[in-house]
Amino acid sequence: MTGQGSENRRPNVLFIIADQLRADHLGFGGNGTVKTPHLDALAAKSTVFGNATVANPTCMPNRASLMTGRWPSAHGTRCNGITLDPLTQTVPGSLAAGGYRTVGVGKLHHQNMGWEFEPHQAEEIRATDPMLLDVAAGDARRHALPAGWDQWENREAHDDRFIALPSDYYGYHHVDLVIGHGDRPGGHYVHWARERGVDPETLGGPGNSSSRYGGWDQVYQTAIPAEVHPTSYVSEKAIEHLKDAAGQDQPFFMFVSFPDPHHPFSPPAGYSELYDPAAMPLPLGFDQDHEASPAHVRHMIEHRGEPNPDPTMTWAATQEQYRNAAAAQFGLITMMDEHIGRILDELDRQGLAEDTIVVFTSDHGDLFGDHGLMLKHFVHYRAVTNVPLVVHLPGSAPRRTEALVSSADVAPTLLELTGSRGYRGIQGRSLVPLLEGATEQHRDALLVEEEQPFGLPGLPGPVRMRTVITPEGRLTRYFGTDIAELYDHRTDPGELTNRAGDPAFAELEDRLLRTMLEEMAALTDEGTAPTAAA
Repeated sequence: MTGQGSENRRPNVLFIIADQLRADHLGFGGNGTVKTPHLDALAAKSTVFGNATVANPTCMPNRASLMTGRWPSAHGTRCNGITLDPLTQTVPGSLAAGGYRTVGVGKLHHQNMGWEFEPHQAEEIRATDPMLLDVAAGDARRHALPAGWDQWENREAHDDRFIALPSDYYGYHHVDLVIGHGDRPGGHYVHWARERGVDPETLGGPGNSSSRYGGWDQVYQTAIPAEVHPTSYVSEKAIEHLKDAAGQDQPFFMFVSFPDPHHPFSPPAGYSELYDPAAMPLPLGFDQDHEASPAHVRHMIEHRGEPNPDPTMTWAATQEQYRNAAAAQFGLITMMDEHIGRILDELDRQGLAEDTIVVFTSDHGDLFGDHGLMLKHFVHYRAVTNVPLVVHLPGSAPRRTEALVSSADVAPTLLELTGSRGYRGIQGRSLVPLLEGATEQHRDALLVEEEQPFGLPGLPGPVRMRTVITPEGRLTRYFGTDIAELYDHRTDPGELTNRAGDPAFAELEDRLLRTMLEEMAALTDEGTAPTAAA
């Protein structure tokens, strides 16, 4: 099946995405502790990409890359806090133009949710890039857009009243929105929960928990009942749309986005007790020697057990903190797996499965104890850059490939499989040859981008990171500083020893640096075509 379903029907697309889920926190990803039977069953009949790598290990940038097929330096959402250009071309937009019914369910995060910078971050930004915080210095092109064009995912506005999103929102005809994470996100979910007698704002959070872990405020059992949890909302809405799609001639594209298992790790009763913290094995390099690691990583390790003041930032956990967080996160993953199973069962029940491409992935990973660290940002270890990617084509034989692929490759793949029109500026490469088993080679190297307007102790902001990954190794440069990381995958596949600057690895560093420059040059934005010689 390559672009056509049964009887020449254009295939439906069911795109399921988790938030902040690393590839090996799933049963089919090699994890022997967490239970994910429904995703394992999907993987068993699909193509599994073992080396799927993000274009950027951060929510907004990589979600935009999934939807555009472009790296953040090209689509413009270079870090969290930069709303995706409303005129950008997207997969749902292309499919909608070609006759698809396009639906978004759950967390989109194409626009800002309304979170402010932490005070210490804002202070650093004012000292290093003051115009970043100057609203008047915004993109003049956007001034011509209607007032409020960038406020559709503002949490505070949605808390006050139900706000339906436009019928052409980044290509979606309809959106059932979740804003944020954990047990009390905003958006349309809030009004759905209130209709069921539960106000997440007053019942959610660690303060209402009867069982919370004292070592980190991001770990607790939520007081929100499982049946009114955001995960339940996402699956209920997805199932409603599948029922609506049954029997219709119009094909659909449905983006089903779970806000979990992103922190806070707050499973409801029935899932918070599934896993024993004491049984959580310590992960790769938890107690490794970081003597050769960058200064900002060493600073975290020196302050092990102290979460960053910004609850989204990387920090070093104790064994107890890690184990309690892992047990809670695994509970969330199992709950999500059960609801994905319900969605897939409904797809089959409605007679849609034979005509539907199913994709499962994540927007980025989570360090989750690897190298002694938690969460994400400012490091590019495999735990944050490697994500699950499963593509099921009805009628195709299951396979697994270790080819190096990017999140940006998903967009051109779906456009090709649906026979949809592409657009200028796509940088990803279609995975169809891999899906068909025609090749096992896709990329020789892959670039990962990350930019942050602020820094950390040991790493001054603004931060501009670039990483090149090849089968041979990984090189990360922190531009504007002399900081670098180099790992030899032939002798150190776990990336436990930084070899940057080591004369014994100079040839490898030189090869990877040249490869990085070539990959960066290849990602020069070509979205605007010349119309004349001058």
